[in-house]
Amino acid sequence: MVGVTQTQPTDTSRSPEYRLAQNLVGGLRRELFHSVSDYRPLPPLDPEHGPLSFLPRWMARRTTLLPHAAVAVCAVIVFASGYFHMGSRGLVPFVYVAAPTAVVLLTLIRPVFAFWASLVVAPVVGVISGFGGGWPWTPNTLAAHTVVVVVAAARTTPRAAGWMWLITAGYALFAEMFLGVGRSSDTVPLLFLTAIGLLVVTLFQTRTQARREVTAQRTVTAAERSKRTLLEERTTIARELHDVVAHHMSVVAIQAEAAPYRVENPPPELEQAFLTIRENAVAALTELRRILGVVRAEDYEAPDAPQPTLADLPGLLANVREAGLDVTMATTGAVRELPQGVELSAYRIVQEALSNVLRHAPGAEAKVEVGYVLGGLGLRVANGPARGLVKPSPGAGHGLTGMRERVTMLDGQMTAEPAEDGGYEVTVFLPVRREGTEQ
Repeated sequence: MVGVTQTQPTDTSRSPEYRLAQNLVGGLRRELFHSVSDYRPLPPLDPEHGPLSFLPRWMARRTTLLPHAAVAVCAVIVFASGYFHMGSRGLVPFVYVAAPTAVVLLTLIRPVFAFWASLVVAPVVGVISGFGGGWPWTPNTLAAHTVVVVVAAARTTPRAAGWMWLITAGYALFAEMFLGVGRSSDTVPLLFLTAIGLLVVTLFQTRTQARREVTAQRTVTAAERSKRTLLEERTTIARELHDVVAHHMSVVAIQAEAAPYRVENPPPELEQAFLTIRENAVAALTELRRILGVVRAEDYEAPDAPQPTLADLPGLLANVREAGLDVTMATTGAVRELPQGVELSAYRIVQEALSNVLRHAPGAEAKVEVGYVLGGLGLRVANGPARGLVKPSPGAGHGLTGMRERVTMLDGQMTAEPAEDGGYEVTVFLPVRREGTEQ
């Protein structure tokens, strides 16, 4: 017998009314039940921002505890209201006066708990008063609950404030209908006063939140504008660099092409040297134009020409040999195809390392080692000390910085340090994730 499985409807299949009710109930649990025991002391006002920013500095620093003072004044009013209606002295009348006052002061540290405590204290005080002060609100509990709802709403969210008002109305309706003792009620004035207070608090909170969002948006906009300005400036620099370098490289290519014709019966070695110079200059111009095209293009597309890989290293080494660098290459491990990003970065790292040898160690011997290991690819480019009469050119370290950026992008490791024989050595390890595994 084939069983039939029933799928429970997902939230997307529910009606909008159901989702709305679910969100409202979830908000009630989160705002008034889960946070009932949260300890949240009322923070002082910021003298640099908000309403105190309009006052003189000396006055603003002395009024940072103004909200605390306002709550304390309300507590004194509640205490005076209860003390005025207290008919006798003793423990029970003391509870009649002290309990609502303590609830008001409790809003300074636990606002949500103070709301629930106010609802519990109200009928207790009503019973203590012998139902003579009104039901379910006596004068001091009415004043206390009004202060508690407004202060708690100011310290929570507008949705929590709405729930507090509805719960207060439901409690008062239940107390009058099922627990009524024939006394007059002040529920309607209480709900009216609390509604006005909650409206003012909600408007203030909404305005404050909107101001914060506008400030945050302005900050993000300013950062984006600064970033865009920086990118535009870099683009301008790249274009100017292209104009300068392209001009000089073009001159080098033209002179290298015309140089053999200026000498009668030039030796083949000289012709080949000038041909290599021209080919390198043309290749540099092509690469420079491609990079500038990436900078200028709004929608960059990958170039149609294939990117160099480790299989192109012999051609690179042949090129630098023609430039006068004595370089050898050794490969260890099982040669295999690696991800395109690793292949390209490895090629560029070796290319930059050999370029550094040509610039900073002319006449030196160099060795390139490529190791295919289980966890990735190892590279080592080492050269001896400079030899010959050509003076090494000073460097700014941009080549090593570019290599480090490529290695960091692939989560690899790199060391570049002088060798014991007076040369230099660059060692790189590029990790390669095996198929079916995660790093």
